[in-house]
Order: sequence, then C-alpha cells, then structure tokens
Amino acid sequence: MTHWIYMVRHGEQQDAEYGLDDGPLSARGRRQAELIAERLSGVPFDAVSHSPLVRAAETARVIADRMPAIDPQPNALLFDCVPTGMTEDTPASYESFFGSITDAETEAGHAQMSDAVGEFLVRKPGDVHELLITHNFVIAWFVREVLGAPEWRWMTLNQANCGLTVLAQKPGRPWTLVSHNDLAHLPFELRTGLPENALV
Repeated sequence: MTHWIYMVRHGEQQDAEYGLDDGPLSARGRRQAELIAERLSGVPFDAVSHSPLVRAAETARVIADRMPAIDPQPNALLFDCVPTGMTEDTPASYESFFGSITDAETEAGHAQMSDAVGEFLVRKPGDVHELLITHNFVIAWFVREVLGAPEWRWMTLNQANCGLTVLAQKPGRPWTLVSHNDLAHLPFELRTGLPENALV
C-alpha cells in the first residue's frame, strides 16, 4: 500500500521571456502538456489538483483532455510563491534574487508551503495516486522537505516545464523521492524552463 504524489511543473508560458507574471501556454507548452498526459495515462489517479494560475490551469486542462477520467481541481496551496528570504545560511550569491521580493511575500510563501505540506504530505490509507500541477518553487520546496534539507536549499532545485517528480510513502516509512525532474517523455527541443546548460 503506497501513497504516490506525482508533481508536474506547468507547461511553457506564452511570452514568458518578456517577464509576464502569468499567461496562457505557448504552442510548445501545450505539446509538453500533451506528452506528460501520455506519460501518465496509465496511472489510476484518485485526485488531481492544480495551481489556479493560468499556465498551470491550462496545463491541467490539456492533461484532462487526454485523460477524461480525471477532474482537476484548483488549489490555492499550489500557487507560485517564494517560500523563504535570505537567511544566515543562504549563500550571498542569492542576494540579488531576493532584492525585489518583500518580507511580506516571503512570509506569505512560507506559510503557504507549510500549509501545503500539511495538506499533501499526509499519509492516506490504501494505494493512493495524486497528481499536483504546480510551479518550480513549489516542487522544489516539497523535494527539499522530503529530503530534510535546510530551508534555503529549495533554491538549488530546478524543474523543467512538464518535468515529472514522484514522491512516495509506504506505511511506517518516511516519504521518499522516487524520481526528480524526469524528462524522458520530452524530446530535447521541448525541454524548457531549466537554467542554461542544464537541459539534459
């Protein structure tokens, strides 16, 4: 009896390179979503949740079009957020990232991620398969939480658009990271969203 959580970052956003906060999927993002749907088509999902932001909601709709048995539901705990600010342990090289982010934003992000962990990383009875369609930082926080890494280490974890991360828990055991940012379903030209030189 295993509780599985499949985490997918949304597909590529249209005009993302122009710095828009949110927007619809690009044509490439739609294709990424179609391919992750094909990849997951044999999984008997008990629940599918997605961030309410447009790019995640559209990814969920594309997946649902390919997997009509699922009924994706928005969940505000999966919103994009910044879960911490600079701390004593955060390397100084990250200071520029936090320059435009307020304390209020990081406090809200931290509270959101605390609630998200309490909502999703809770053992459910039987074999459970959950799909979460969300954002880079949210997935990074969950992976950091499962690995028990220091809080600032979420910044060192990156997920490609429609990359697949899988978490699992068996009865009496801790959560484990089964796979991280699996891109086997995406051809090289569709691997977007990672830092340059990391698209392998």
